[in-house]
Amino acid sequence: MMRSQLLKRLLVGAAVAALAGTSVVAGSTSAAVPVAVANASPEARADALIARMTLEEKAGQVSQQFVLGSAAPVEARVKAGQLGALLFVRDPAVVNRLQRMAVEETRLGIPLLFGYDVIHGFRTVFPVPLAMAATWNPDLVEQSQGVAAREARAAGIHWTFAPMLDLTRDPRWGRIVEGPGEDPYLASILARAQVRGFQGERIGEPGRVLAGPKHFLGYGASEGGRDYDSVNLSDTQLYNLYLPPFIAAIDAGAANVMSAYMELNDVPAVANDRLLNGLLREELGFDGFVVSDANAVRSLIPQHFTTDATDAAVRSIRAGNDMEMAMGTGAYDNLVAAVRDGKLEEAVLDRAVRRILIAKFRMGLFENPHVDASQTEAVLQAPDHRVLARQAAEQAMVLLQNRDGVLPLRRGAHQRVAVIGPMADSPLDTVGPWSFADRPEDTVTIFKGVKAKLEGAAQVESAPGLQLRRGTTSMFAIMRPMPPRWDAAKAEAEYARALELARRSDLIILTIGEDFYMSGEQASRVSLSLPGEQQRLIDAVTALGKPVVMVMVNGRPLDIRKASTQVPAILEAWHPGSEGGAAVANVLYGDVNPGGKLPITWPRDAGQIPLYYAHNRTKDPATTGTRYWDEASTPLYPFGYGLSYTDFQFSDIAVDRAVVGVDGRVAVSVVVANTGARAGDETVQLYIHQRAGRATRPVRELKGFQRVALAPGERRTLTFTLGEAELKYWSGAERAWVVDPGVFDVWIGGDSRAELHTTFELR
Repeated sequence: MMRSQLLKRLLVGAAVAALAGTSVVAGSTSAAVPVAVANASPEARADALIARMTLEEKAGQVSQQFVLGSAAPVEARVKAGQLGALLFVRDPAVVNRLQRMAVEETRLGIPLLFGYDVIHGFRTVFPVPLAMAATWNPDLVEQSQGVAAREARAAGIHWTFAPMLDLTRDPRWGRIVEGPGEDPYLASILARAQVRGFQGERIGEPGRVLAGPKHFLGYGASEGGRDYDSVNLSDTQLYNLYLPPFIAAIDAGAANVMSAYMELNDVPAVANDRLLNGLLREELGFDGFVVSDANAVRSLIPQHFTTDATDAAVRSIRAGNDMEMAMGTGAYDNLVAAVRDGKLEEAVLDRAVRRILIAKFRMGLFENPHVDASQTEAVLQAPDHRVLARQAAEQAMVLLQNRDGVLPLRRGAHQRVAVIGPMADSPLDTVGPWSFADRPEDTVTIFKGVKAKLEGAAQVESAPGLQLRRGTTSMFAIMRPMPPRWDAAKAEAEYARALELARRSDLIILTIGEDFYMSGEQASRVSLSLPGEQQRLIDAVTALGKPVVMVMVNGRPLDIRKASTQVPAILEAWHPGSEGGAAVANVLYGDVNPGGKLPITWPRDAGQIPLYYAHNRTKDPATTGTRYWDEASTPLYPFGYGLSYTDFQFSDIAVDRAVVGVDGRVAVSVVVANTGARAGDETVQLYIHQRAGRATRPVRELKGFQRVALAPGERRTLTFTLGEAELKYWSGAERAWVVDPGVFDVWIGGDSRAELHTTFELR
């Protein structure tokens, strides 16, 4: 090669490298050095870097591997530039070591993305997502995910696979615990809050991580509530129910979306061109990158959708799934051969790589690839994080019943207090599923919380009474081994010990529900009955004639029809997180007035499922509650429901105009007053119904809410605005978003049965 040609080639390479944020040394294949690049966009830098990449390096960027335990199995691939991302590494020292391999020992020095399931906290665990939905407080949700982001980022994590936005109307589905419940409006408001909490004002903001809303799309509608089963949805259901939370998350700037495991209308989501390239990108305008769920691309083979791993990889990446999350050998390992054999256009691979590189540039990883491990523990142990976790748990608790004003309890009224039940003193069950980075010794259990609350005023003792065990081994046992099973003798001895403790106590706080392993992925159930012999324990304890209150620790509605007749007061605490026991004690003893509201309809029996508030009127609306001859077809507790230690009254509902144009907006006002003797929170909920149009619409749809704190005797006027965004719906007949003229009903109240009513007309 002539000297002039060599010089020209080096100059061109240096210019391209400058855009990409790296420097080039002639003849060198060692690690590239990040440099500051003025006035170059992430897009331009990504394009310049792609121009220098080999096929093998491109295929590496679209591959993500699990690290469970030792990182040794992935180190060779990191050094070879064969991986673009890793997940489940949470030790900052290991993160930095692996990152140095990627940045200093590969040809182009492209940093890794580190992902983790930061679902409801990291070291500090917040209530499970279904419980956070029960707060009906988007500001609190945003703050909570902001804390989770700060802690995760301090450990070297860049990206979370959250929020989970799968609506469901089937509480048998195990992953209901991870989601927002049944309502698209509530879910959408919380989706925006979570994305803002994780990402901040912009992608790359210090102390923030990339948000990864999942699972696109319809996963919560799996048949029979069985995890991974097929989903068949009409466009009407898809657009009106399951899509809105994702629209909200994308509108909030989510950088990533995770595709789902299951088949949607017979086409697996991970290779569904209409879903990913069509709906997600073209219709919604999503410009981030899409990652598969774990091994979902390889699963196309046993699903009998593709012939082999190469076919799976080609069809998935072509459909718009940019990155494969895999354990071990991935289908995307075949992409290089697929391009060389003419089975895949290199431009399709480049498209996926570009989206991933843009995210890395926007995160600032080329400039700052490492984490300051010296600051990690200070962030993870920040006291204000624990304070917020306690406040979140307090706001998430739903008072399901309180006959005769049994609650709140009075400190000092009982000298001997028994905290009984399998969740009474279990750190694991207190934090709940999808929490792996916490320290059990830091968790405040219900027993510990009550004991601390009554220090010096009562003797507090605890006994589990029984052990809960699911029928199959939980997938979470990989990370959190299940405790040894009790034998028959120990089981009877523990049951007898709990009853003896109850007999000699003046008050019994009974913890009932599901344990850590009974909710989450691969945790669906046929029945909603109380697991194990918990009903036997309730029967025995209530037969003693002692004062009893029941605290539920669980991740889904359960069948408590009998228990609700036996126990006067029931507090739904969910899996309340690191400070859960302190929060329970504060609510039980009246330092906090419960204000949580159910984000899902609570059925009487699993045979009613699906049961949801936003159903259509049908031909005979008067018989809606009597459709079964052996049980009422109404819920045990309705959507939006939750009691308080005080009373609220709604009055003076009004619209600012009786008639409004189709393009106009109507303001609806209401007066809410605290008519009781205690300060408390009420979540004021607005529901609408369209009386006639191009489709029959649900009897009620949530279209506004505000959680407000009111002092005794305080009155406040609240205003809600209804416009096109609240009144439009997807018409399956016209395959478009439409707004119909006509009369609309409006109700405002404390749950979905609200009675205060007015109307307006849209012309």
